[in-house]
Amino acid sequence: MPVRRKAATAVLALLLAGAAACGGNATAGPGPATGTSAPSSALATPTDRSPHGVLLSAQLAMRDARRARFKLPQEGADGMIFWAPKTGLRFDRQGTSEQLIVLDTAAYLGGDPDSAARQGGRHWQKFSGRPGGKDVPYSALVDQLNPMVALTAACAAEAPELVGQEQLQETSVVHYRLTLGVDAYVAAQTQLGPERREALRQSLGADPGRVLTLDLWLNDSDQLVQLSRTGQAGARAATVVYGEIAGPLSLQAPAEADTLDRGEASPPPVPGG
Repeated sequence: MPVRRKAATAVLALLLAGAAACGGNATAGPGPATGTSAPSSALATPTDRSPHGVLLSAQLAMRDARRARFKLPQEGADGMIFWAPKTGLRFDRQGTSEQLIVLDTAAYLGGDPDSAARQGGRHWQKFSGRPGGKDVPYSALVDQLNPMVALTAACAAEAPELVGQEQLQETSVVHYRLTLGVDAYVAAQTQLGPERREALRQSLGADPGRVLTLDLWLNDSDQLVQLSRTGQAGARAATVVYGEIAGPLSLQAPAEADTLDRGEASPPPVPGG
């Protein structure tokens, strides 16, 4: 009996120590936080349900997903985006059969009969850039569409706000909102080289004091299913809808024999832009 009593006391001590270490997270459930004493960003973890904690969880969920389809409702465009292990993009716009494919440091534009007619039968133009450089073709477009870039900025914001639960395309989602300056948005992107960060800054609007508002809608797996970014250059909200997250998607470069290599020449605008 003394041995059993000592063992039970030791187990109880461990349980109490674990509860103390969890602190306010002991009652966290699968839904959004409803209390008013959410932990600060410095204390938030991906396992608590404070706004900061949920955004950290979303960052991990999307990092593991690595790819998704996207739609730009206002632009009449859609495609696929990949963010790990390298970035990749396929961009299609309604009203044109021309496509854009971006694979790491190279971009391919064309794929339509008109391009082939102009280029002696080759359907694609290839544009090259330097890794991490601002001259990576269409890098700002890729970084604006990349959900990990938006979530990285969101996790760096000081006071993300829980807006509430909503219905989005017949799916129950949780809506979060935050504001931060363009400089802070860009500075958070330490995974990008300095030249690429500057290209992103210019695309969002480099005016001193420009402030962005991010609205993020997360599903019950903490995956980002819709992003709206207002305040950027052009004044119009940029809304991106994500689907088939972590789905069986693939992206390949066009055949070299069907490609006209433009080297580091400046690429033309995005198809239909």
